[in-house]
Amino acid sequence: MILINLLPHREAARKRRRETFYATLGLAAVLGVILSGVVFLWLESQISTQQAKNTLLKTEIGKLETQIKEISTLQSEIAALRARQQAVEDLQGDRNLPVHLMNELVRQLPDGVYLTSMKQDNQTVTLQGMAQSNERVSELLRNLGNNSPWLVKPQLIEITSGSVSLSPRDQRRVAVFKMSIGLKRPTDAQKPAAGAPGAAAAAAAKKG
Repeated sequence: MILINLLPHREAARKRRRETFYATLGLAAVLGVILSGVVFLWLESQISTQQAKNTLLKTEIGKLETQIKEISTLQSEIAALRARQQAVEDLQGDRNLPVHLMNELVRQLPDGVYLTSMKQDNQTVTLQGMAQSNERVSELLRNLGNNSPWLVKPQLIEITSGSVSLSPRDQRRVAVFKMSIGLKRPTDAQKPAAGAPGAAAAAAAKKG
Protein backbone atom coordinates (compact mmCIF):
# COMPACT_ATOMS: atom_id res chain seq x y z
CA MET A 1 0.00 0.00 0.00
CA ILE A 2 1.45 3.37 -0.99
CA LEU A 3 1.13 6.26 1.53
CA ILE A 4 1.07 9.78 0.17
CA ASN A 5 1.72 12.76 2.53
CA LEU A 6 -0.58 15.47 1.49
CA LEU A 7 0.52 17.95 4.30
CA PRO A 8 2.60 21.01 3.25
CA HIS A 9 5.86 19.69 4.72
CA ARG A 10 7.96 22.39 3.08
CA GLU A 11 5.96 25.14 4.72
CA ALA A 12 6.28 23.38 8.05
CA ALA A 13 10.08 23.14 7.62
CA ARG A 14 10.30 26.83 6.80
CA LYS A 15 8.20 27.65 9.86
CA ARG A 16 10.48 25.60 12.09
CA ARG A 17 13.57 27.31 10.68
CA ARG A 18 12.02 30.73 11.24
CA GLU A 19 11.12 29.85 14.79
CA THR A 20 14.65 28.56 15.44
CA PHE A 21 16.18 31.72 13.91
CA TYR A 22 13.98 34.03 15.97
CA ALA A 23 14.72 32.05 19.11
CA THR A 24 18.46 32.22 18.44
CA LEU A 25 18.20 35.92 17.65
CA GLY A 26 16.31 36.57 20.88
CA LEU A 27 18.81 34.56 22.89
CA ALA A 28 21.70 36.50 21.31
CA ALA A 29 19.95 39.78 22.13
CA VAL A 30 19.45 38.72 25.75
CA LEU A 31 23.07 37.60 26.01
CA GLY A 32 24.19 40.89 24.42
CA VAL A 33 22.15 42.90 26.94
CA ILE A 34 23.54 40.86 29.83
CA LEU A 35 27.10 41.18 28.54
CA SER A 36 26.66 44.93 28.01
CA GLY A 37 25.32 45.27 31.55
CA VAL A 38 28.27 43.35 32.97
CA VAL A 39 30.75 45.48 31.00
CA PHE A 40 28.96 48.67 32.05
CA LEU A 41 29.04 47.68 35.70
CA TRP A 42 32.74 46.74 35.44
CA LEU A 43 33.59 50.06 33.80
CA GLU A 44 31.61 51.93 36.44
CA SER A 45 33.52 50.07 39.13
CA GLN A 46 36.85 50.93 37.48
CA ILE A 47 35.87 54.59 37.10
CA SER A 48 34.80 54.77 40.75
CA THR A 49 38.05 53.14 41.85
CA GLN A 50 40.10 55.54 39.73
CA GLN A 51 38.15 58.53 41.00
CA ALA A 52 38.81 57.40 44.57
CA LYS A 53 42.53 57.11 43.75
CA ASN A 54 42.52 60.55 42.13
CA THR A 55 40.84 62.05 45.19
CA LEU A 56 43.41 60.41 47.46
CA LEU A 57 46.26 61.66 45.27
CA LYS A 58 44.85 65.20 45.29
CA THR A 59 44.59 65.07 49.07
CA GLU A 60 48.17 63.84 49.44
CA ILE A 61 49.43 66.40 46.92
CA GLY A 62 47.69 69.13 48.90
CA LYS A 63 49.39 67.92 52.08
CA LEU A 64 52.78 67.81 50.34
CA GLU A 65 52.31 71.33 48.95
CA THR A 66 51.51 72.56 52.45
CA GLN A 67 54.62 70.84 53.82
CA ILE A 68 56.74 72.29 51.00
CA LYS A 69 55.46 75.78 51.81
CA GLU A 70 56.25 75.22 55.48
CA ILE A 71 59.75 73.98 54.60
CA SER A 72 60.31 76.99 52.34
CA THR A 73 59.19 79.30 55.14
CA LEU A 74 61.51 77.54 57.59
CA GLN A 75 64.41 77.82 55.15
CA SER A 76 63.75 81.54 54.75
CA GLU A 77 63.62 81.97 58.51
CA ILE A 78 66.85 79.98 58.94
CA ALA A 79 68.57 82.08 56.26
CA ALA A 80 67.36 85.27 57.96
CA LEU A 81 68.62 84.04 61.35
CA ARG A 82 71.98 83.14 59.84
CA ALA A 83 72.22 86.56 58.22
CA ARG A 84 71.43 88.22 61.56
CA GLN A 85 73.97 86.03 63.33
CA GLN A 86 76.60 86.90 60.72
CA ALA A 87 75.77 90.61 61.06
CA VAL A 88 76.14 90.42 64.85
CA GLU A 89 79.46 88.57 64.52
CA ASP A 90 80.69 91.12 61.98
CA LEU A 91 79.70 94.00 64.25
CA GLN A 92 81.46 92.41 67.19
CA GLY A 93 84.55 91.74 65.09
CA ASP A 94 84.55 95.22 63.54
CA ARG A 95 85.20 96.76 66.94
CA ASN A 96 88.71 95.30 66.83
CA LEU A 97 89.43 96.16 63.19
CA PRO A 98 91.19 99.48 63.96
CA VAL A 99 93.51 97.63 66.36
CA HIS A 100 94.34 94.97 63.76
CA LEU A 101 94.83 97.67 61.13
CA MET A 102 97.28 99.68 63.22
CA ASN A 103 99.19 96.58 64.29
CA GLU A 104 99.55 95.38 60.70
CA LEU A 105 100.63 98.78 59.42
CA VAL A 106 103.32 98.99 62.11
CA ARG A 107 104.53 95.48 61.23
CA GLN A 108 104.45 95.80 57.44
CA LEU A 109 105.64 99.39 57.02
CA PRO A 110 109.23 99.27 55.69
CA ASP A 111 111.94 101.70 56.67
CA GLY A 112 111.89 104.94 54.75
CA VAL A 113 108.09 105.03 54.37
CA TYR A 114 105.89 107.44 56.31
CA LEU A 115 102.14 107.69 56.37
CA THR A 116 100.55 111.12 56.38
CA SER A 117 96.85 110.19 56.38
CA MET A 118 94.60 107.18 56.63
CA LYS A 119 90.88 106.90 55.86
CA GLN A 120 88.62 103.87 56.29
CA ASP A 121 85.37 103.37 54.36
CA ASN A 122 83.70 100.10 55.36
CA GLN A 123 86.31 97.44 54.49
CA THR A 124 88.48 99.69 52.33
CA VAL A 125 91.34 101.73 53.77
CA THR A 126 92.97 104.56 51.83
CA LEU A 127 96.57 105.35 52.77
CA GLN A 128 98.57 108.43 51.83
CA GLY A 129 102.21 108.92 52.60
CA MET A 130 105.77 109.53 51.47
CA ALA A 131 108.65 107.21 50.77
CA GLN A 132 112.34 107.69 50.14
CA SER A 133 111.98 106.00 46.74
CA ASN A 134 109.57 104.16 44.47
CA GLU A 135 111.22 100.89 45.55
CA ARG A 136 110.07 101.52 49.11
CA VAL A 137 106.51 101.93 47.88
CA SER A 138 106.78 98.65 45.97
CA GLU A 139 108.10 96.94 49.09
CA LEU A 140 105.15 98.24 51.08
CA LEU A 141 102.74 96.86 48.48
CA ARG A 142 104.43 93.46 48.60
CA ASN A 143 104.33 93.37 52.39
CA LEU A 144 100.68 94.29 52.56
CA GLY A 145 99.72 91.78 49.88
CA ASN A 146 101.77 88.78 51.01
CA ASN A 147 102.59 89.01 54.70
CA SER A 148 99.40 90.22 56.34
CA PRO A 149 96.46 88.00 57.41
CA TRP A 150 94.24 91.06 57.88
CA LEU A 151 95.02 93.16 54.81
CA VAL A 152 94.26 92.11 51.23
CA LYS A 153 94.39 93.43 47.68
CA PRO A 154 96.62 96.48 48.01
CA GLN A 155 96.35 98.78 44.99
CA LEU A 156 98.48 101.77 44.16
CA ILE A 157 96.22 104.66 43.20
CA GLU A 158 98.89 107.20 42.33
CA ILE A 159 102.52 108.03 42.95
CA THR A 160 104.15 111.39 42.28
CA SER A 161 107.48 112.99 42.88
CA GLY A 162 107.74 115.55 45.67
CA SER A 163 110.19 117.12 48.05
CA VAL A 164 110.46 117.49 51.80
CA SER A 165 112.46 120.08 53.75
CA LEU A 166 114.57 118.66 56.53
CA SER A 167 116.17 122.07 57.15
CA PRO A 168 116.32 125.42 55.34
CA ARG A 169 119.28 124.13 53.36
CA ASP A 170 118.42 120.43 53.19
CA GLN A 171 115.60 119.38 50.83
CA ARG A 172 115.16 115.82 49.69
CA ARG A 173 113.13 114.32 46.90
CA VAL A 174 110.50 111.79 47.97
CA ALA A 175 107.84 109.64 46.36
CA VAL A 176 104.35 110.78 47.38
CA PHE A 177 101.89 107.88 47.09
CA LYS A 178 98.25 107.03 47.59
CA MET A 179 97.04 103.48 47.84
CA SER A 180 93.98 101.49 48.90
CA ILE A 181 93.80 98.19 50.69
CA GLY A 182 91.06 95.82 51.79
CA LEU A 183 90.57 95.02 55.46
CA LYS A 184 89.41 91.54 56.46
CA ARG A 185 86.84 90.94 59.14
CA PRO A 186 87.88 88.52 61.89
CA THR A 187 85.46 85.90 60.56
CA ASP A 188 87.02 86.15 57.09
CA ALA A 189 90.55 86.09 58.45
CA GLN A 190 89.85 82.89 60.37
CA LYS A 191 88.44 80.98 57.38
CA PRO A 192 91.81 80.11 55.76
CA ALA A 193 93.17 78.98 59.12
CA ALA A 194 90.12 76.79 59.69
CA GLY A 195 90.43 75.30 56.22
CA ALA A 196 94.14 74.55 56.54
CA PRO A 197 93.81 71.29 58.55
CA GLY A 198 91.26 70.00 56.05
CA ALA A 199 93.53 70.84 53.14
CA ALA A 200 96.47 69.16 54.87
CA ALA A 201 94.39 66.04 55.50
CA ALA A 202 93.30 65.97 51.86
CA ALA A 203 96.90 66.28 50.69
CA ALA A 204 97.97 63.47 53.02
CA ALA A 205 95.16 61.28 51.71
CA LYS A 206 96.27 61.89 48.13
CA LYS A 207 99.85 60.94 48.99
CA GLY A 208 98.64 57.79 50.73
